Formats: sequence, C-alpha cells, structure tokens
Amino acid sequence: MSDAPNDPARNRIAMVSTHGYVSAEVEFGAPDTGGQVVFVLELSKCLARFGYEVDIFTRQFEDQPAVEPVAKGVQILRYPCGGKDFIPKETLSHHLAEWGEHALRDIRKRGYQYAFINSHYWDGGIAGAELADELQVPHVHTPHSLGAWKKKNMDGDAAELEKQYNFAERIREERILFNGADTLIATTPQQREILLSDEYGLTDDRVRVIPPGYDDTRFFPVSNASREALKQQYGYEGRVVMALGRLARNKGYDLLVEAMPEVMKRHDDVSLVLAAGSTELNQGEQALFDHIVERAKHFGIYDRIRFADYIPDDALADHYRFADVFCLCSRYEPFGMTAVEAMACGTPTVVTTEGGLQERLQWGTHAIYANPFDPYEYGSAIHHLLQHPRVWDRVSRNGANRARADFTWIGIAQQTLRQIQTPEMAGA
Repeated sequence: MSDAPNDPARNRIAMVSTHGYVSAEVEFGAPDTGGQVVFVLELSKCLARFGYEVDIFTRQFEDQPAVEPVAKGVQILRYPCGGKDFIPKETLSHHLAEWGEHALRDIRKRGYQYAFINSHYWDGGIAGAELADELQVPHVHTPHSLGAWKKKNMDGDAAELEKQYNFAERIREERILFNGADTLIATTPQQREILLSDEYGLTDDRVRVIPPGYDDTRFFPVSNASREALKQQYGYEGRVVMALGRLARNKGYDLLVEAMPEVMKRHDDVSLVLAAGSTELNQGEQALFDHIVERAKHFGIYDRIRFADYIPDDALADHYRFADVFCLCSRYEPFGMTAVEAMACGTPTVVTTEGGLQERLQWGTHAIYANPFDPYEYGSAIHHLLQHPRVWDRVSRNGANRARADFTWIGIAQQTLRQIQTPEMAGA
C-alpha cells in the first residue's frame, strides 16, 4: 500500500507512547528516553510521507507544551496525568485512567477519526487500548520488549528486581493487552516466538514481525580517511571500541568492561569509549555508573576508558563512524537500534546473542555476535575484528549493505501499512 485512503475521516493514524520525554528533538540521555522515541518519531514521519496525518499521543509533564509540531503531517499531543513530575515507565500505568480522560475529550473536541491506533510498550498499550475501545478503531500494539523475557534475563535479588521493575503487574497487564489487541507487531522473530509461547498464548495469525528502522539520510559509510579525520576531530588516538545508549543495567556495560582486559592486553593501542547516561544521573544511575567504574579499576583498565554521558543527536553518526568496533553488549535486547545505526555507518559491530538482531545477521559477514555473559567469548569477538583487517573490511562493507537493504524507515513504514491493513483502509 503506497497511498493514504481518500476518505479524510480515515486519513489519520494515532501513535500512543506515553512514557519518557517524547519531543520533536529527542532528548537522548533523559530518563526512559531512547530508541523507542526514535522509533515512534521516524515511523510517524514516514507514514506522513504516504499522505497520512499522524498524531503522537504522550504524557505532558514539567513545562512541556500541549501541542508540538514534528514535521509536515506529524504532531505531538500531550495530556497530563499524575502531576507535573517525571514518572518512571514502570509505574506510569497507575495514572493512565486520568490521561485517557484528557485524551478522549480532546480527540472528540477536534473531531479526529483514525484508521488505526498503534501503541508502544505496555504503558502505551494500556492507554491505546482504552482509546481504541472508546473510538471503535483497530488497535495495533508494538511491545518493544516483553516483561516475561526481561524478568527471565535479569539477574539479582528477586524482591529488589520486582520492586524496581514491577514485573508482576506488567506481565499481568501485558497478557490482557496482547489478547485484546487486533494485531501485535514483534520487532524480532525471537520476540514473536515468545508471544506465541504458553507465556502469552497468542495465535500465529495475530502476530507480525516488523523490525525497527534507521534514517539512511543520516547514517551511511564514509571513507577510511574521513574516519581518521573524525577521530582526530573528537580528540581520540589509536583504535576505539565504543558502546553507547541509556545507562541501564540491562545494557551490559559492566559485562563489556569485564571483556576488555584481554582485548587491551593483545592490542596496546585500543581504548574503550562508554557513552551512556545523562548529564544529571539519578540515584539508581549513579549507583550503576559507580559499579562500572569500580569494575574498570578492579580489572586495571580504568585509565584506558573514556566515559561520556550521551552523544548529541547531530554528532551521533560521526561517533559511530570513527569507532573501529561498536559493541551491543546488552544482557537482553529486543532488537538493538544502535547496532543497526553503527552497521549502516560501516562500523563493524559485535552484537549480543541475548536478543533478536543476531538472528537476522550472518556471523562474520554482516557482524560478529557473542554472549556478553562470557567475557572471554565477547572479548575474543572484538579481538577478531581488530586482529584481521580483511575480516574488518568484509564486515564493514556487508554490514552497511544489510542495514540499507533491510532496515530503512521507508521500508519499515511500507511493511507496517501492509501488515496491519484494515478493512476500512483496504476499501478506501
């Protein structure tokens, strides 16, 4: 499907993503703000290119405006709930009834009608399900991650993890949400299998697999000479191994630190760049950062690590480009958008086996993948790329080609419209 329906009443799509800082310019490093926000914004902009009007529904807090334009045909609509302060995604569900009242009142006031509602993550799913039921439109849900899988892959004290992540409520709500939605969009085949398992019990005809995408106008390879110039521009020497993303335990930065001593022993020109977190860490983030620093000192590599908070969006592609190896070292990762962006920039990537991206890649051709819980195995994967220039060149070239072939946003938007085409849309 390449064109929006002719009926103006069915010419709108609602995206519901309630947690974090959802804004036209992504506030990377802000709490609960990362790949999902990028996913929603980029998919919305591509759907608008096909002629749809897209409304991104989220929570209003702090001093955020009620309405924010994003691009032609795309706007953010914010509604308050739970007060003015930031609320973590694990407990935002407690306030969504208030959010829904505000959203429904405004939708009816504006006279908006939707072809479908696409909700994101379990809190957005709860909010989207209510809107879909009240407005009598199809509800498409994209989980992004699954509570049952996350709980299974988290190590630590069970009581503390439950207190932090609210697993019991999340998994209970997910089961209700998933069984009530018209279509579920899994981002990986692995995620699809979990949705079809006894844990959630969905039927095959209700689950589609559509990966996240990347912006190929921003993320693309450059020459090796340009890579070296960028490295000098940002003040780096030698070879750089890089990891970046939110400062969260599941991202596995401590596991990467444990893998690096053997790499650094074999390559005395290698440094590690960890760009994670935000300029103002909360208590949990600070504790995690302190743990990573402690591990680095314990292994004697602290002086060879450069810690950063987060990379500004306009400098992100260049950071991928000057890295010699990019690492996705997560304890679990439903997809791994940063790895795709790095691949698109021609940077050889070591991908975690604890996630779905590696299922779409051929080892040694598009990327290397390894278990981050095995420091020797993960370190050996990094060493393999640094030690063998011909392998580095092959993975650099083929990884960029695979990213462009499978993961551009235009292609993802087309897949989305095809997979979730409703009778109303088909008849328009």
